Amino acid sequence: MSKNPNEQYNVASAGSLPVRLAGYQRRNMFARFMEEMQPGEADAILDIGVTAERSYPSSNYFEKWYPHKAKVTAAGLDDASFLEDEFPGMKFVEANALDLPFGDASFDYVHSSAVIEHVGDAGSQARMIAECARVARKGFFLTTPNRWFPVEFHTVLPLVHWLPKPLFRSLMERTGRDFFAQEANLNLMSAGDMGKAATEAGIAARFVCDVKSVSLAGWPSNLLLVAKAKA
Repeated sequence: MSKNPNEQYNVASAGSLPVRLAGYQRRNMFARFMEEMQPGEADAILDIGVTAERSYPSSNYFEKWYPHKAKVTAAGLDDASFLEDEFPGMKFVEANALDLPFGDASFDYVHSSAVIEHVGDAGSQARMIAECARVARKGFFLTTPNRWFPVEFHTVLPLVHWLPKPLFRSLMERTGRDFFAQEANLNLMSAGDMGKAATEAGIAARFVCDVKSVSLAGWPSNLLLVAKAKA
C-alpha cells in the first residue's frame, strides 16, 4: 500500500477492502442526506469537494446517485469538468470551500462529503461551515470521518490517530507520511470538534445544527453535520 495519497487524500488501492467499506458507508451517508434534507426536484444543490480521482466506484458519489443531476453544481479544487460530459445538465465550478464564488443564498441545499478535515485548522473548519451557511437557503449537510473510529480512513492505519495531534503528525513525518503530517491536509474531527466549529461559524441565527453519525460494525465511523434553516 502506497504512502502517497491520491486525489481523494487516500492511500488505499481501488478494489481493496477499505475502499469497498468506504463505498458502503457513502451509500449510507447519501441515504441520510436524502432522508434529512428531503430535497425536491426543483431544489438547487451545491456539492463541495468533487475530485479528479475516478478509480474508486464511489468517487463523486453524489453526482452519480443524485436523481436530478441538472440541479447540481459540483465544486472543487480539482478539475472535475468531465462531470459535465458524464452527467448532461450538471455544472462544474472550480472553487475553494473557504471562499465560495457564489452569492448569498444561491442554493437550496449544500452537500459536502469528507472535505472539512482537509481545509486546515479549526478556524478554517469553522469558516467552511460559515461559507456553506452563507450560500444555502434551506440547509446544508457535511460529513467527515470520526476521529474516534479505530481505523483512520485516509492512511488506513489503526489507532495512531488517537494520539494527541502533535504526536500523530510527528509519527506521520517519521514514517514517511509527510503529506498527512500537515494540518492543512488532514485535521481529523470528533463530534465535539464539529459542534464547536458550527458554533464558532456564527450561524445560529439562521440554522439549527445537529451532529449525527453513521456507524460501521456498531461504531460511529462518520460524523454528519445536519443544518436546517429556521422557520
